[in-house]
Amino acid sequence: MKKISYIDLFAGAGGLSEGFIANDFEHVAHIEKNAEACQTIKTRLSYHYLREEGNLDFYNAYLKKEISQSDFYNKIPSEILNSVICKEMHIDDFEALCTQINASTVDVIIGGPPCQAYSIVGRARQRDTGKKEADPRLFLYQIYGEFLKKFKPKLFVFENVPGILSAKTVGGKKFIENIKAEFQTLDYEMEFQTLNSAEFGVLQNRHRVIIIGWQKHLNLSYPDFSEWKKSISEYTINNDLFADLPKIQSGEKWDSVEYAAPPTDYLRQSGLRTEKDLLTWHIARMNNENDKEIYRLVHNEWFKKGKRTIYKNLPNRLITQKNTKSFQNRFCVVEGDKSASHTVVAHIAQDGHYYIHPDLEQNRSITVREAARLQSFPDNFYFEGSRTSAFSQIGNAVPPLFASAIAKAIKKILCQIKKK
Repeated sequence: MKKISYIDLFAGAGGLSEGFIANDFEHVAHIEKNAEACQTIKTRLSYHYLREEGNLDFYNAYLKKEISQSDFYNKIPSEILNSVICKEMHIDDFEALCTQINASTVDVIIGGPPCQAYSIVGRARQRDTGKKEADPRLFLYQIYGEFLKKFKPKLFVFENVPGILSAKTVGGKKFIENIKAEFQTLDYEMEFQTLNSAEFGVLQNRHRVIIIGWQKHLNLSYPDFSEWKKSISEYTINNDLFADLPKIQSGEKWDSVEYAAPPTDYLRQSGLRTEKDLLTWHIARMNNENDKEIYRLVHNEWFKKGKRTIYKNLPNRLITQKNTKSFQNRFCVVEGDKSASHTVVAHIAQDGHYYIHPDLEQNRSITVREAARLQSFPDNFYFEGSRTSAFSQIGNAVPPLFASAIAKAIKKILCQIKKK
């Protein structure tokens, strides 16, 4: 069977795409408006190209900064790099955008519009700041529909936060109903489920709505994901996800590409690390003494008492925020003694208080690499851009291990269609 082609819309750093590439899908285009995320995708596609060519030494030379990015990209065919389109999508210039895509049809379209407008927290912030509900990001599904109309994929995958199920229009109608009606006019049926990444080998509780649609004449139904579920009950974050990483302090950067220990069984089995990988992005934010004292209190409350810390209940001398009513759980330790952490979100780019390292000896917020591991990005996945950008790319991403399960389900459906 020839490789299944796909386009990734609102691609971010390529977490969803990573799962599809891992299952032998062939990318046609990635479209993303953030320039640093686009650079990350280009570097990742370059990795996959060099891996197939048996030339990962060249990739590792780039990670070790022995060669420049321009020299690195010069080794990669231009059609691979040009398949990453850095552009914000608008209806008005849709046809011009399509001229940059080297395909008339594709098998699958994947992607999810920015989720902040659908998230419950995002909508609460809009109300607090007096913004109108008519956030233009709410209507990005219409651009998604334009791609369905243009490229006529057999199936599509539309990923978003659970808040998309409760988000409503100004008139009170649910957006999920608008989305379904829109896609039905394009001759697609769709169904959705809320799935948890922790059920698919990711050491993180991350619930996401996965909409899967298909051309009406195919008469399909939503796939059964039970076939690809994996138990993580035997693992913990401390012992299996973070154990091999060098211990560093607040504000420190691990300059070596070497690890502190061999990969754990979980890292090997999940594919997050191999013996040949290099350690990158193990960089910790600087935390001031006030924050570090709060971190110690939060750590003690969780690991000794099993309680989360409420911000307004901190000693007065440690409270520096004027708003003590909203976001009371702004300081939170990663559950190192458990199999799955709380959800990694894009706010990690602003500060790390919601992701305090479970090892009190280090007393800091987690590094970029630790955040990437919680999201199940393999260690050979390199993020381009600043530290803040890397955190943002990670927080916005679909965990690759979760994406791989989605890709397996889609591939099985397409194989069954071909046999008919």
